[in-house]
Amino acid sequence: MSAVSAAFSGNLAGGTLASTAFEMRTAIALGSNLGDRLDNLRAARKEIVELVGVQSPILSSAIYETDPIGCEPGARKFLNAVFEFGYRGDPLDLWKQLAEIEVSLGRSRDHARNVSRKIDIDLLYAGETKIDDQGLQLPHPRVHFRKFALQPLADIRPDLILPNQTKTVRELLAQLHESGNVVCLTNDWESR
Repeated sequence: MSAVSAAFSGNLAGGTLASTAFEMRTAIALGSNLGDRLDNLRAARKEIVELVGVQSPILSSAIYETDPIGCEPGARKFLNAVFEFGYRGDPLDLWKQLAEIEVSLGRSRDHARNVSRKIDIDLLYAGETKIDDQGLQLPHPRVHFRKFALQPLADIRPDLILPNQTKTVRELLAQLHESGNVVCLTNDWESR
């Protein structure tokens, strides 16, 4: 049985079976440090919430300006945010659609890791689904080490215990010793 099919037949806290599709709370992290960073995040969020299978309520964090971590010297600061929504469908399909949105917004398919980018879209979790596949790992294997992801996630789900963790998002954030600055920039997702 593949990791994806195991996820659909196994532990599905946060989702209910409905034929082959089930709804689960799903979180996405957005990041940008090239071009109009705020517009890039807004454009990505708009495209994602319009995908088939995305359902209300949609919870959105504030948008944070963060120091680049592990990027090339002289890299511009990032804007980062997290949002969560109900999703009815296969997380692997969602992940593929997110990659297509990245490309449509100007990111190369063969991008290097830890370099400046116009848009970065990471699938953080999809309910309790666990996937360890060639391109996709759920839950995201490094989210609990990243202040730039945990702080916005704490805005919307401070008491969430991520799959494979025993502490809440709030507790993980409090114990994190990452040195990068994470400063709230705005709560405004709509203005242009």
